Amino acid sequence: MAPLASHGRARKDTGLLTRYSDTLGEMMLRKYTERAIRAARAEAELNSRSKSAFLSTMSHELRTPLNAIIGFSDMIRKPGATSQAEAGEYAAHIAHAGRRLLAVVQDVLDMSRLESGAMILDTAPLMIGDVLDAAVEDTQGLFAARKQPLAVKAEPDLPELEGDARRLRQLFANLLSNASKFTSEGGRTLVLARAGADGNVTVAVADTGAGMTHEQIVLAMKPFAQVQGHLARTEEGAGLGLPIAMGIARLHGGSLFLDSQPGAGTTAVVTLPARARAAGGDEERKGQAA
Repeated sequence: MAPLASHGRARKDTGLLTRYSDTLGEMMLRKYTERAIRAARAEAELNSRSKSAFLSTMSHELRTPLNAIIGFSDMIRKPGATSQAEAGEYAAHIAHAGRRLLAVVQDVLDMSRLESGAMILDTAPLMIGDVLDAAVEDTQGLFAARKQPLAVKAEPDLPELEGDARRLRQLFANLLSNASKFTSEGGRTLVLARAGADGNVTVAVADTGAGMTHEQIVLAMKPFAQVQGHLARTEEGAGLGLPIAMGIARLHGGSLFLDSQPGAGTTAVVTLPARARAAGGDEERKGQAA
């Protein structure tokens, strides 16, 4: 009789273990399900906030120049309402608003190309000094208007790079534009270019502006984000300058990072690979694709 009783207890214990395992499995499944639901809800809320921020920013950036174009056009159209000098001034405002609107649309298209992987570089041998000179020429008016000294110091005999001159010019023009926008009148901006021991070229754009916290830097690198917030913005822009610059740097096999502290200015550092390394990377990618 003892063996039968022992066998009965073993069967009972097995049943309890099975029920415990089933219960534990259900609890774990319920826990992971609830966690997944919370994560999905948080992601949906984040997407909703991002969408609202995007619509708010783009509404401002599109409507402001459009209102200027329509308003000044209506003033010019009224017979005898303006003198020839006033008409010329209004036409200049219309042209400025039109260029601003075109720049916003172009930035949105560029950001879309970067995110979808559709931006193609037109690479050729180039000298980084020539690219920097072109970017300075593009932004010289901003610095002059704010009486901000701008200096460029490039090491002699910088190595030749392989890249898209037009896109790199856009990259550095974006960094220079940000340096001017967020630096008070009379503030300084310095551009340094040097070659590393590995043949890479590093370009630093340093300003004496207000600077940013780490959290603000992270926000500034996100597309359509505005560090100041759309209710307290003092500068125009869709918030795409830095994300586009970072995307262009990465397309070239390089990098972009910001070093900044509140009240101590901001330094944007771009590192671009040597021509030989970039060419080797292209060949490696072609081999992988084949």
